[in-house]
Amino acid sequence: METRRFSSRIFAFRTRKQLFLLALVGLIASCAIGLFSLVADSGFELSWQGWATIAVTLGVFVLNAIATLPAEIIFLGGTGVLYVSGILSESDALAGFSNPGMITVAVLYIVVTGLSQTGGLNWISQRVLGLPKGQNAALLRLMTPVMGMSAFLNNTPVVAMFIPVVSNWSRKLRISPSKLMIPLSYAAIFGGICTLIGTSTNLVVNGLLISATDLPGLKLFDLAVVGLPCAIAGMIYLFVAHPWVLPNRQPVISENDDVRQYTVEMMVSKNSPLAGKSIEDAGLRHLPGLYLVEIMRDRLVIPAVSPKEILRDGDRLAFIGMIDSIVDLHRLRGLQPDTDEVFKLDTPRSERCLIEAVVSNTCPMVGLTIREGKFRTQYNAVVLAVARNGERLRGKIGSICLRPGDTLLLEANANFLAQQRISNDFYLVNGIPDTEPLRHEKATLAIAILAVMVFLTAFGLMSMLKAAILASIVMILTGCCSSIRALRNIEWSVLLVIGAALSIGKALESTGAAGAIASSLTHFAGDNPWLALAIIYGVTNILTEAITNNAAAALIFPIALALSKSLDVSFMPFAIAIMIAASASFSTPIGYQTNLMVYGPGGYKFTDFMRVGIPLNILFWLITVTLTPLFYPF
Repeated sequence: METRRFSSRIFAFRTRKQLFLLALVGLIASCAIGLFSLVADSGFELSWQGWATIAVTLGVFVLNAIATLPAEIIFLGGTGVLYVSGILSESDALAGFSNPGMITVAVLYIVVTGLSQTGGLNWISQRVLGLPKGQNAALLRLMTPVMGMSAFLNNTPVVAMFIPVVSNWSRKLRISPSKLMIPLSYAAIFGGICTLIGTSTNLVVNGLLISATDLPGLKLFDLAVVGLPCAIAGMIYLFVAHPWVLPNRQPVISENDDVRQYTVEMMVSKNSPLAGKSIEDAGLRHLPGLYLVEIMRDRLVIPAVSPKEILRDGDRLAFIGMIDSIVDLHRLRGLQPDTDEVFKLDTPRSERCLIEAVVSNTCPMVGLTIREGKFRTQYNAVVLAVARNGERLRGKIGSICLRPGDTLLLEANANFLAQQRISNDFYLVNGIPDTEPLRHEKATLAIAILAVMVFLTAFGLMSMLKAAILASIVMILTGCCSSIRALRNIEWSVLLVIGAALSIGKALESTGAAGAIASSLTHFAGDNPWLALAIIYGVTNILTEAITNNAAAALIFPIALALSKSLDVSFMPFAIAIMIAASASFSTPIGYQTNLMVYGPGGYKFTDFMRVGIPLNILFWLITVTLTPLFYPF
């Protein structure tokens, strides 16, 4: 009976999913038919290249919604079709992959790697985010500072900096990353529409406004009268609707799950910043799946440790917990493994990683303690923790007698993996990614490099790309991150999607397809300036979901200017609407680069953005069209 009930639930789930996808495809098909009819009836002469580009773009949308292929494959395929058919020239097809925005994203991954490898991101997480209780509080603690920073800084570095922080933070809070990554991207967009320097789009439109009209340019906070209400409404929407609209793509591990439990001992190092802090203030009480068994202080053993217990230099802390939390312990500044062996390995710590290995019954170490078998000398690796069927292993690590089936957490050179995978000493050898020991002594330097980068871009002394390249070079030269790790941390799939999306947008623009769509839709405005404003906002918003925000704004600007002149009204409301609509890209991951950046880390599907973003797009549309004429009359 239970099996039948479970099967019926699975069938119902699949049926609902199939119905949703079918409805989605039907909606896209209906929009496509209406779009083709609208352009055809408008009398706008569009070449076959324009029609083909519209078809390919819609095809990319449909495949992203229903196919299981990676997004980068679909977008590269669409770009390939446009290039092979001759619609895109070779230079235009490749232009997206040399776009400064895409290169900036790539370089920022290197900057973030420097922050991560020095522990600078952990400091930011502790100082800015803290450890709130519950998802509502977590959303508020995340979105408020991100929105404030994005109002004065470029959105891309803000989101790039917070992605690894939020990934680690969500695990500590036992919240799926998919519940926080979309709010991270959207909060950056919310902040960007509140000031003139919040996004490059605002500056582009303001420059066009000054050069093409007699109107004065906007001041720093002129956008806030419309942008701030939109941002507040967006935060309220996500705060209220997140349980229903945000997916749970990557469920966190439950405390009741049967996970491997390690026994590990750590020591509070000399002059540690943790000394003098309580267990709770030191962040040792909120690591998921980790239990502080006791503190050994000189000859005194403190069991059942209170969260108010004050740490001292030289304290030895015994933990039992899961692997991810053990890794977090090794990332905490001021804690070190309670063994001198880690300082005796030949390999520099910056070139080591953490490795799991299961002891086989033919291992020569079986029946011997780790110290007696001279494990470090034998394997050039140090045992940091041991797991044995959830059993707590007492005594120092070196005094543990190994048995077949014991799982060891080792610190070793990466070459250990290649050497021991073919050995009979271990059943299984598995590397744990991103576990190189942190370079805490360079954390202040890494944060200073980030601050200089922000300063240079905020005051216009350098472009975002130049400042990011300078910061990445300094990060590597000063040893804040290794060149190998920096290259490995670049999300190449995200960059491929950005480059291909930019190339498809170029095809929409160069073939006249985007202009034809925009001109056709504006015929509905008639003599009503409010309706014209609503249509301009809507067309800009639709285009920015398919092409870059700057391209959408630049494309609509001359159309909106001509429309305002034909209606004999002020152009300023239209300029404000274009700025907000071009940045308010919520319904697709390709519409805004920060959406693309959180797409992978959040484990999202293409349709997740539509479910969360479409109501938000409509909300921003209503607020902007209602408020803009009140502050900037026609």
